[in-house]
Amino acid sequence: MLKPLIWQDLPYGELLQAEIEAKLAPWWPRIFGYHLLKVGALSSQLNSLQCNIARHFSVYDGVGASIQADTHYLPIQQNSIDAVLSCFLLEFESDPYQILREFDRVLIKSGYIFIIGFNPISPAFIGKILPNYQTQLPWDGQFFMPSRVKDWLGLLGYQVLADERFMYHSLLGQRGANMPYQANKPYQSSWWQKSIATWLPSTGSVYLIVARKMTIPLTPIKDKAKLKTPNWSPAPSAGRSSLTQNEHVKTPILKSAKS
Repeated sequence: MLKPLIWQDLPYGELLQAEIEAKLAPWWPRIFGYHLLKVGALSSQLNSLQCNIARHFSVYDGVGASIQADTHYLPIQQNSIDAVLSCFLLEFESDPYQILREFDRVLIKSGYIFIIGFNPISPAFIGKILPNYQTQLPWDGQFFMPSRVKDWLGLLGYQVLADERFMYHSLLGQRGANMPYQANKPYQSSWWQKSIATWLPSTGSVYLIVARKMTIPLTPIKDKAKLKTPNWSPAPSAGRSSLTQNEHVKTPILKSAKS
């Protein structure tokens, strides 16, 4: 399976990068901490200068990473990262859920996860059914449903804060190689892309999921139903043939009273 190492490896790669950075920009001032972990080669190249977190570093198995390692097993101490950024990573890895478990292990309580991926219910999925594109990036990877990714996060105990769609584009073409994206010449969406964005907003080719790690209260809350349950005591056993241990103790006292 091919993996994108730079944005130019993807069709319309520089446009994708610009759109993703624009979607992430409003979130950076809202998070705080000491360490931002960018997992994957493409994640490391995203601009995060507006983030309030002090230290930014990247992890992936390749040249240029701050830490070269397998993303399935991060060589990072648990509960030490304030936020994790994952961009087009799960699509090209053998065990995406294991990667999410590693994110959960290294994140602090109330830490943030930013996951960016390709949406299978979108114009970008057209390349999956065309033989000429099935072996090319990004269609050689797995396109996971955003709902499935959210289910994984829910199993790990995360609260989803945002689930956004954008980039209503099939990505078919060679813009990344022959027509580099220029910031001073913004991309103009066609009429059909604008129509899809208006009438089918959930079919954007790229999704952004923002989730936060939930914390468990240290003091367990008692069940109110149990608190209201009366504490019934057994009825006295006077007149019964069978005597309990306590009744044997009281027997000499009763006899002395009759005498």
